[in-house]
Amino acid sequence: MFCLVPGLSAWAEGEHIHSYTSGFSAAFKAGGELYKSLDPKDRQYLFSQPISLETPEAPQVNPIESNDDNLVMRQVALSAGCIDLLNRVAHAKAIDKIQPGYFDKYLENLSRENGEGSLLELPNIVNKEFWSDDVMNEQMSYFNQIIGMVVAINYSHHYLGHFSKYASKMVDAAGQPIPINNFLTPDEWDKTIRAAAVNSLNCALATEGIEAFFDAINRMPRRPSWTLYFLPKGVDVKRVNEQLTKYEKDYFHGKLK
Repeated sequence: MFCLVPGLSAWAEGEHIHSYTSGFSAAFKAGGELYKSLDPKDRQYLFSQPISLETPEAPQVNPIESNDDNLVMRQVALSAGCIDLLNRVAHAKAIDKIQPGYFDKYLENLSRENGEGSLLELPNIVNKEFWSDDVMNEQMSYFNQIIGMVVAINYSHHYLGHFSKYASKMVDAAGQPIPINNFLTPDEWDKTIRAAAVNSLNCALATEGIEAFFDAINRMPRRPSWTLYFLPKGVDVKRVNEQLTKYEKDYFHGKLK
């Protein structure tokens, strides 16, 4: 659905450079489409340019608020590491279709990443079969679905009132961000997932990608701390994914608005 332009990561194979077409521009585009599809009563809680792109190499995403000349800007901040992570998860999922077991191998490696530096490359990423048109079309589809739902989740924290409730707790003594998921109640998380699913589905984004991403986090042998930006601790991922599947089915039967 979204028009994608060159992204963040690239690998060289001989003289040929492989790169993702799903990067910051894709996130901006996705964010804009999701913003426009919101009901006006919800959209009013967000700045007209609702995506803020940040430089940290660690995977981070959070609702934020800033002020510029007395203009309050409520946005969602995405780090460079977040875009890199979602690209690689989407790519590993796509590669798994031609090399079963690849995704699990990647997850084992990913679970060791503490988020303090740039993410490691995917295993054997120079393999040209991993950059075929079919694989990269799958990668792009998964990326769009995942980034769409991740952004929609964090939009909802503004219009559902979660950010206003927890903003004072979302920065540590050193000025570093703390995931809002550290504070959400189970009921708040359930409402977030429902609202974000509707927002994403209104933009023709299926739930398959985010379900795969949540399942990936759930299957990690050890969850790094950065996963809290995407899933609250202790959430029943199987139940969440069942909810998402039901929301998509209900949506296409006109039962979810």
